[in-house]
Amino acid sequence: MHPLAEKYLRKSALPTIYCPGCGHGTVLNAFVRAIDELAIGDELALVGGIGCSGWTPVFIKSDVLHTLHGRALAMATGLKLARPDRKVVVFTGDGDCLAIGGNHFMHAARRNLDLTVVMMNNNIYGMTGGQTAPSTPYGAITQTSPHGNPEPAFDACELARSFGASFIARWTSAHPLGLKKSLKQAMVHQGFSFVEVMVQCPTQAGRYMHGTSDALELMQMLKKKAIPVKKADQKSPEELKGRFTVGKLLERNGLPEFSRTQYDLMQRASKEPRA
Repeated sequence: MHPLAEKYLRKSALPTIYCPGCGHGTVLNAFVRAIDELAIGDELALVGGIGCSGWTPVFIKSDVLHTLHGRALAMATGLKLARPDRKVVVFTGDGDCLAIGGNHFMHAARRNLDLTVVMMNNNIYGMTGGQTAPSTPYGAITQTSPHGNPEPAFDACELARSFGASFIARWTSAHPLGLKKSLKQAMVHQGFSFVEVMVQCPTQAGRYMHGTSDALELMQMLKKKAIPVKKADQKSPEELKGRFTVGKLLERNGLPEFSRTQYDLMQRASKEPRA
């Protein structure tokens, strides 16, 4: 094994559950390199929900909470409030985060709780059979939309922005260096950090939506659709149609952070005379 894999991966949990060619492995690789460069392995507490993405923390030597579908951010909220000294990182998918977990996503972001949320977006429910997800493109063929998806897709980063996230970035599995950089920035940032990673799913999305199960071809499709945020600012809406921006999309510093606010409130309350 690679020295970083020897250092950070939980051998008893290997091999991973990822299908051959899945983009989630690239996210795991980038994350391991990010925590190694930050030297924060001992400070981590990882949370995963249900789905292919939710298994990611299980493969890492760390304190891990593998919880229920859609409840990763609820559990992470309790964990961060109980242990504000820990670097809490949540691994979730587009279904886990935007559908059943959408309410927790909204409130964790508006509170500006110091969490890093890594959302792997393959535009489909991958583990459970290829159903339409909140991020599935309009008109796309899935197992539950054989005649085309009749619903518009969510833009997860725009949702995070409207909910109040203070750090937002987006990359693809074809941009591992940019992803690693943004993961490091997100984990250092004081506040709610959201990193969306557009990943290929050869088994479900590739076969039904894109007409190919070739992982390299799917990665090239993602890379072609991605446009750096600085270049996107110079493009018209027509030129951006069907594409998405990558890079650091938002960073706001100095905002109140929920766990610190809560502890300050408790200290003030403890000093007030009781009636």
